[in-house]
Amino acid sequence: MLSAIILAAGKGTRMKSELPKVLHPVAGKAMVAHVIDAARGAGAAQIVVVYGHGGELLPERLGADGTDLTFARQEVLNGTAKAVEAALPALRGECRDVLILCGDTPLVDQELLREFFEQHRQQGSVVSILSAQIDQPGSYGRIVRDGQGRVIAIVEARDATVGQRAINEVNSGIYAVQRSFLAEALPAVGSDNAQGEYYLPDIVSIAVARGLPVEALVTGDFTKTLGVNSRAELAQAGQLLYERTCRRLMDEGVSILDPRSTYIETDVQVGVDTVIYPNVYLEKGTRVGRNCLIRQGCTLIASSLGDGCTLKDGCYLEEASVGAHSSLGPYAHLRPQSVLAEEVKIGNFVEIKKATVGARSKASHLTYIGDATVGCDVNIGCGTITCNYDGFDKHVTVLEDGVFVGSDTQLVAPVRVGRNAMVAAGTTVTRDVPAESLVISRNEQKVVEGWATRFRRQKQKK
Repeated sequence: MLSAIILAAGKGTRMKSELPKVLHPVAGKAMVAHVIDAARGAGAAQIVVVYGHGGELLPERLGADGTDLTFARQEVLNGTAKAVEAALPALRGECRDVLILCGDTPLVDQELLREFFEQHRQQGSVVSILSAQIDQPGSYGRIVRDGQGRVIAIVEARDATVGQRAINEVNSGIYAVQRSFLAEALPAVGSDNAQGEYYLPDIVSIAVARGLPVEALVTGDFTKTLGVNSRAELAQAGQLLYERTCRRLMDEGVSILDPRSTYIETDVQVGVDTVIYPNVYLEKGTRVGRNCLIRQGCTLIASSLGDGCTLKDGCYLEEASVGAHSSLGPYAHLRPQSVLAEEVKIGNFVEIKKATVGARSKASHLTYIGDATVGCDVNIGCGTITCNYDGFDKHVTVLEDGVFVGSDTQLVAPVRVGRNAMVAAGTTVTRDVPAESLVISRNEQKVVEGWATRFRRQKQKK
C-alpha cells in the first residue's frame, strides 16, 4: 500500500500572516488541499498531514474524514526529518512505500506523482528523489552524483561547497521511500549543519553508506514542484493553476476568449462548445453545461447551468441552479437556493433569493423575488417585489402557473396568486387571489383640468 506524508508544519514567516501558510487559498482552495488531491490521485490510500504552526487550525479547516486523511503534530519545529518521524506512528501496518510531499507546492499534480512513483517501484529504489535541472539553483538543495552518475547525497545550499553550488540539478522536496528503510534511517539523521536542524535529505547519504539503491528522477516540468513562500509567489501559483485549468478545458472543446483574464477553479466542469468571455470567475465546483454562453464579468459560485444557457454581462450566481436554455442578465443576481427550470428568462437588475421559478417564466427587469415559488409560464412585470420579511420572520409568496403580474406590484407575503390570475400594474397584493381572477388595488384616478396652468401662474407671480 502507498501512503503519503505531507509536510505542513512550517511558519511561513515571509507570508506575514497569522494564518498558517499552507491554508492560504490558491485558485479557490487551500494550497495544501491541492497537494492532498494530487496524492489521492496518484494512488495514496492514506495521507498523513504533519502540522505544527497554527495549532489545530489545519485539522479544523481540512477535516479528518476517518478514511484516508489523518493528522500528526510536530511538537518542535526542528527539521523535516523530525516532521516525517512524527508521522510514522500514524502509518497503517500494510503501508510499504511512502510519498513525502511539501504542503506548500500547490502546482503538483497527480500525473507527475503517479509517474514518479511508478519509476520508483520499477527501479527497486529504497529512496527516490524527484529532481530537476535549472539554470539558477539558488537556495535549492543540490543533487550530488559520483563519477558514474550515481546519487551519493543531497547537500543544502547553506552547507554546500563552492563546487557543489555550481551543480544545477536540484532537489524538489518530493521523495518516494520504502517505509521499512524510512523507519530505520530517521533516527540516524543528525543536526550537524548550518541551521542545526534534522534534514530529511540526509536519508540519501545514509542509504548510500549502506549500499542501498538511490535514484534521482529528473522532471521536465519543474514548475509543478514550485513552493510558495510569499504573497507574490502565491499569486504566481494561482495564475499558473488558472492557466492550466483553462488549457485543459480548451483541449476538451471549450472556447475561452482570453485565458489570461479568466479564472476557473480546478474542480469546475464546463461542457463542450461553451463560450466564455474575459473576466469570468467560475468557483467552488460550479457545473456548466454544453453550448452555453457566459459573457464578461460573470461570477458563478457553487452553481450549475444547464445546456444552452446564456449569461449576459455582469451576472452573479451563488449556490443557484439554472435549467437548460435559460437566459440571465445583464446584471442578474441569483442568491443561494435559487432554482430556475428550463427556458426561464431573468433580465437586467433582477434579484432571485431562495426561490423556485418554473419553466418559461419571465422576470425581465428591475424585480426582487425572494422566498417564493413561481410556477410555469408566469410573467412578472418591471419593478415587482415580494415583500417577504416582516422584521422578524420570512414568508412565502406563491405564483401559480400562468399568472401575469403587472409592473410596480408588491406581493406582501404570505400570499398566493391562483392559476392564470392577473395582477394589475401598481397593485399591492395583501390577500390570496383566486385562479382566473383580476386583482387591482389602485385609488380611483382623478383629473383636475387646468390645475397645472393655474399652479404655474401663481408661482410666477411670486
